[in-house]
Amino acid sequence: MSKVSIDREILNLAIPSIVTNITTPLLGLVDVAIVGHMGAAAYIGAIAIGGTMFNMLYWLFGFLRMGSSGMTAQCYGAGDRKGSSLILEQALLVAFIAGAIMIAFRHPVCDLVLLFMDVDANTAQLARTYFLILIWGAPAVLGNYVLCGWLLGMQNSKATMWVSIFINVCNIAASCLLVYAFHLNIPGVASGTLFAQWTGFLLAATIAVTRYDLFPCRLKELCELNGLKRFFKINGDIFLRTLCLVTVTIWFTRTGARQGEEMLAVNALLMQFFTLFSFFMDGFGFSGEALAGKYIGAKDNSRLSESVKKICRWGLIVALLFTILYAAGGDILLNILSDDDRVVVLAHEYIYWVITIPVAGFLAFTWDGIFIGATATRDMLMSMACATAIFFTVYYIAYPILGNHGLWLAFISYLLTRSAVLTIIGRRYHQ
Repeated sequence: MSKVSIDREILNLAIPSIVTNITTPLLGLVDVAIVGHMGAAAYIGAIAIGGTMFNMLYWLFGFLRMGSSGMTAQCYGAGDRKGSSLILEQALLVAFIAGAIMIAFRHPVCDLVLLFMDVDANTAQLARTYFLILIWGAPAVLGNYVLCGWLLGMQNSKATMWVSIFINVCNIAASCLLVYAFHLNIPGVASGTLFAQWTGFLLAATIAVTRYDLFPCRLKELCELNGLKRFFKINGDIFLRTLCLVTVTIWFTRTGARQGEEMLAVNALLMQFFTLFSFFMDGFGFSGEALAGKYIGAKDNSRLSESVKKICRWGLIVALLFTILYAAGGDILLNILSDDDRVVVLAHEYIYWVITIPVAGFLAFTWDGIFIGATATRDMLMSMACATAIFFTVYYIAYPILGNHGLWLAFISYLLTRSAVLTIIGRRYHQ
């Protein structure tokens, strides 16, 4: 295969994934935008609290997407259509069971999270209404995680892009109709989003069924012990890795909050630079999932090696472009993101930390994708555990001396450690 064709494969997978990453957060933003015109701050607070509640629940199930993509890509490369069908159906079974459990325990889960959030009674009641309606979309959301990962493993990131766009269009249309035509307020917003979640899942399922030659598996095959053990081993490693990531993120936010409202706002503002960069880098990470899994499944080591090198090269190009963007236009971006002059001026003191993010972190994103495609999830967990340990070590040494600069030093050290450990381990894929 020529070099150009591998580059084309990478971009054909990465660009739709980047579009998907950018459009996915719109689902929550649409709800906020609609309630923002209802005339009461409690509505916005309720959606914000409700959105946080779902983020806490669903984030921990991200392994359903990542685990499905790597195993499916290997079956695709090996030409194992029965195997890819089994992975899809097993993962959907797990997703539906998890979603059903969430629905069954919706009341105690809602009470527990609202108690933890400690919000006023009016906002809590509105958030409860939003949560208890939208929780019925849990099987669809988790099922969509599976289908998006499976379609990526089948080398089809364009399908996931169109599903994401379709969900957002449905959400806007349904929520606006229920709120402005039927005056349902919070129940209308929740019901519109619920409708979008289920229609999006049905679209993704329809694509999988009509475009691919699936093999219906018997319940005995779905519950086959060895297959389930591998499924849960891979996804268990990803789950623990996600816990480490969540721990670092929460600690970073908590430390900013302990320094007062202004520093919390500064760190939140600067983290938007990391989020923007991650949207693009995740796209190339997703291409790594699909291609590494495909070539490992096909036992084509030469193409695996070349694709790994080229994915890392594309990651470097994106990192350099973002470094230049942040160095030249960081202050402009700060002013676009906030009109609070005090926060913007204070954030400028930390802008050079943001400039280092792309080069420090691009290998972590690209290698994560390659390791997911290789189903080398234990190595991913080890690298994240090392990075988390480095984060807290640097934090406890530097933060008492440098303050918020010490916190950012710990975060950049965390990214560098992930990049370094994964690069050392990943040499086996490009020799």
